[in-house]
Amino acid sequence: MDLITAESTATALPETAPLKVAVILSSNREGRFAPVIADWFLAHADAHPAIETDVVDVAALDLPTALSYRLEGDAREVVAGVSARLADADAFVVVTPEYNHSYPAPLKNLIDWHRDEWQAKPVAFVSYGGVSGGLRAVEHLRQVFAELHSVSIRDTVSFHNAGAQFDDAGRHRDPAAPDAAVKTLLDQLVWWGRALRDARRAHPYGG
Repeated sequence: MDLITAESTATALPETAPLKVAVILSSNREGRFAPVIADWFLAHADAHPAIETDVVDVAALDLPTALSYRLEGDAREVVAGVSARLADADAFVVVTPEYNHSYPAPLKNLIDWHRDEWQAKPVAFVSYGGVSGGLRAVEHLRQVFAELHSVSIRDTVSFHNAGAQFDDAGRHRDPAAPDAAVKTLLDQLVWWGRALRDARRAHPYGG
């Protein structure tokens, strides 16, 4: 894909057009910490003037767990509904914990039900966990999304020993501490999201 050519020939959307960002919560475990991290991130993302968010929570999707090319009835409708939301997104933010040095199975299930919906779009990561802060999960996800022709944002936001960083009300104990990291992530996501959106409109992606 020639992004320089695409930028010069595309009929670009107005700069004020919001970037549609699907924020994916990757854990469905009982007692999960994901909503705390997601709420913190959404407070920053929703305040960004160039971003419009859609929360895609794997715990609420009820996706079939076995891949099949012969979906019927309710399963077909569920997958189609999720597919439409992902296809409508210009970019993605994956909020993920780390399970056994990798990412949760429900996230892999969500990813594997789709292909074209991910292509030629940027993906950013917000991770959390113990000592590693979920970064080993992120490194695995970079390989997966590369296979899907997505562009992963280099900078991440990670919370090491996340449970100790937030109070019982879900507020970060040092609100200013992660601000620089999330600002960098969001600014990079907007840059890549706009560039790839314009490129896709000029030259529909066929990877």
